[in-house]
Amino acid sequence: MSNERNLKQHRFHPRQYESNRFVYPVLSRRSQGISIGVNLNPDKVCNFDCIYCQVDRTSVATTKFVEMDQLLDELDHMLGLVASGEIFTDPKFSSIPENLQRLNDVAFSGDGEPATYRNFDDIMQQVAELKAKHELSSVKMVLITNASMFHRDTVKRGLEILDQNNGEVWAKLEAGTEEYFQLVDRTKIPFQRILDNITQASQERSLVIQSLFMKIEGESPPKEEINEFLERLNEIKNAGGKLKLVQVYTVSRQPAESFVSPLEDAEVDEITRLVREKTGIEAESYYS
Repeated sequence: MSNERNLKQHRFHPRQYESNRFVYPVLSRRSQGISIGVNLNPDKVCNFDCIYCQVDRTSVATTKFVEMDQLLDELDHMLGLVASGEIFTDPKFSSIPENLQRLNDVAFSGDGEPATYRNFDDIMQQVAELKAKHELSSVKMVLITNASMFHRDTVKRGLEILDQNNGEVWAKLEAGTEEYFQLVDRTKIPFQRILDNITQASQERSLVIQSLFMKIEGESPPKEEINEFLERLNEIKNAGGKLKLVQVYTVSRQPAESFVSPLEDAEVDEITRLVREKTGIEAESYYS
């Protein structure tokens, strides 16, 4: 990664901007530019309870429901604000280096799993239409997801809309075994469901895999677990899955549990090296 990896804006990802309730801009270290976040889970409810979660769940949610008209109005305004460059007159963004002053994507992430949103396909379509209105065909639509809902019909339709509108899916996979998966992600959803969903979705489109590794109680991930993780990647590939990139990263903000801490840069790089060497998939490192 470049020397810009430690910019203060990379560490500052509030889910609110001015009076907005659903749409917020951030400087994304993985997008290498401005990402406009769309929060489809303002109630802060998620079907995972990850030990490293960096969403602030100590504060009360300001709203519990997505108001579609309000969300679309906020996004319409934000697309114009960022695409025109006007946002870089805001003191919060004025110090961003010129080469990062670009709108890279509209990202569906926020305070929970975005694909649990009931009208997922509808919101994908309406955002795609807004992007077209602003003549931003080169701007991506990025779904940042734990892959737990890919089997739902409304999500399948939403993914097809993403495919047609410069969409990209970033699917979480950061374990090789059920035991480690449950240790880290703490969910009732079986690990095999995640693996099956990623495999099936990647047979139809190229996916980016996002893999966050960390120290737990001061201990780095066991080598055996990393080997199992690499084997799961190979199984997906061998089943015809198209994985174009693995993003290997670590904790960069305050995690949910105090016993979680970031890996050293060299540890992140070693996992990245192993992904390239053992699976043939391109991989990138992102540090604390």
